[in-house]
Amino acid sequence: MRLRIIYIFCLFVSFVINAQQGFHVFPKNDPTNPGTKTGDGSMTNPWDLQTAFHNSDNNIKPGDTLWLHEGVYHGRYVSSLSGTKNDYITVSAYRNNRVTLNGNVKSDQNTVLEVKGDYVIYKNFEITWIGDFSRDQNDSMFEVCSGIRHLSGVNCKFYDLEIHDNPGLGIGSWRHGAGTVIENCRIYNNGFIAKNGKGRGEGIYVQNKSDEIRLLKNNVIFNNYYKGIEVWSAGKRAKSEYVKNIRLEGNIVFNSGSPAGRHYDNVIIASDDRNGLNVAKDITVVNNIFYHNTRQPNGNLIGDAPSLTIGFNRKAPVQNVVVKDNLITGGYNGLRLLYANSLTFKNNLVYTGIVQLNPELEQSHKGWNFENNSFYSKRTKLFRVRTIGDKSLEGWEEAYGLGRGSVLHSLSDFKPEPVIKIVQHTQNPQIFTMALFDETSTGVRVDFSEYDLVLGQAYKILDVENPNVIIKTGQLNADMQIFIPMDGSEFKTPMHNTKAKKTMSDFGVYRIEFESLEKIEVKAQQESKSFFKRLFGWLGF
Repeated sequence: MRLRIIYIFCLFVSFVINAQQGFHVFPKNDPTNPGTKTGDGSMTNPWDLQTAFHNSDNNIKPGDTLWLHEGVYHGRYVSSLSGTKNDYITVSAYRNNRVTLNGNVKSDQNTVLEVKGDYVIYKNFEITWIGDFSRDQNDSMFEVCSGIRHLSGVNCKFYDLEIHDNPGLGIGSWRHGAGTVIENCRIYNNGFIAKNGKGRGEGIYVQNKSDEIRLLKNNVIFNNYYKGIEVWSAGKRAKSEYVKNIRLEGNIVFNSGSPAGRHYDNVIIASDDRNGLNVAKDITVVNNIFYHNTRQPNGNLIGDAPSLTIGFNRKAPVQNVVVKDNLITGGYNGLRLLYANSLTFKNNLVYTGIVQLNPELEQSHKGWNFENNSFYSKRTKLFRVRTIGDKSLEGWEEAYGLGRGSVLHSLSDFKPEPVIKIVQHTQNPQIFTMALFDETSTGVRVDFSEYDLVLGQAYKILDVENPNVIIKTGQLNADMQIFIPMDGSEFKTPMHNTKAKKTMSDFGVYRIEFESLEKIEVKAQQESKSFFKRLFGWLGF
């Protein structure tokens, strides 16, 4: 009986292994193994990328993996791959290969990667423009091109993608992409200068028509020409709801608008619908960092630099928006709570000149829960209600019953924890993202003892604003702590741009990549074999 069970188990394992296949893609111009339309997806006869994405012969099935091999893939692509709810198709760089999709080619398509299918995971590759191109809409040769456009196809997941320097927005996650997850992506330097001289091109533009939650989690989004994350619809006469059921969790969004020479919202949650139907609703914003470097040498704040804006049109006030446990720093108008019928704003740390509000607050405050927040401002009358006047924290609570448990500090007292945030990547657990603060701009010591790391594990550290330069390497010591230097001034500017500025050195976002445990194990085995080989050689065997 036991042998029969073992036999059945072996058959089952064999079936699973054979059922889930890996297919291979190489660049068309690979010098030794180019991908072709006539390939079969094997390692020795790979496909080109668009052939694989079309999957016209249905060779790639639910549960399979499409491996992208080292190189630059010149083109703009449409993926029609579709998995199932229980068996996703995965599209990933092969092992640790550097894979880049370059959209700077002649094409009628205005996005580097368009996603149409359901239940697909896209991870571990880069989407960008390489070479010479214009970022000024007034130029005759200019063209708009986004990084990813996800128009249709449900329950797709985007992990650990690097999306940068596209002359358009980074990711458009549109209304029909139900159940989308965008996690641990780096989205920066996207956008262009419009004909009116203003910046255009968000990091992420997100909508949702579904009752399933759209999740944006642990992404690093910075130095885009326009806003960082836009939870928004510009439609003025909507006939349905499609800015709802969205969750922003653990994201780090900073310096939005810098390449355009100004500060735009790091995050806006709103709608411009004049019918009052398509309002932003059921949105959760928790444990994020929204950061503008706005301090001046004299201790004052720069002027127009909103970091978070809630509401835009008085005919479309937001509903059931929850903002909790966030760090929000901006300029004089760093926090704008403009139109909201129901809002929870709790346990946030806010660095701003004023909190900007509108007179509709006189009625809408009845649907607000506003408590236990910490404010840092030069003004004692922090809350500015347009046409009504300025109110202190005490006056705010007296007039509207809001602000219980909240406190006001001076700007000079702003000293967040040195390790503001540390995130271990879910798909690549050997990678961590850290947001750090040190008023001396020297550096911060980070403790990794609670993570599954080992003594002697090698690491390298990168500044996300200068991602191609390793600023430090080393091995984990017995105390499991690593000092992260923050005094670097090197900065990867957006391509063909001279206005963007690096964040001030007291704040920084860093990425640390540890050597994989599998690699350590292989090293140990090789060292063991080498030892015994030497030993037996010494013994004369």
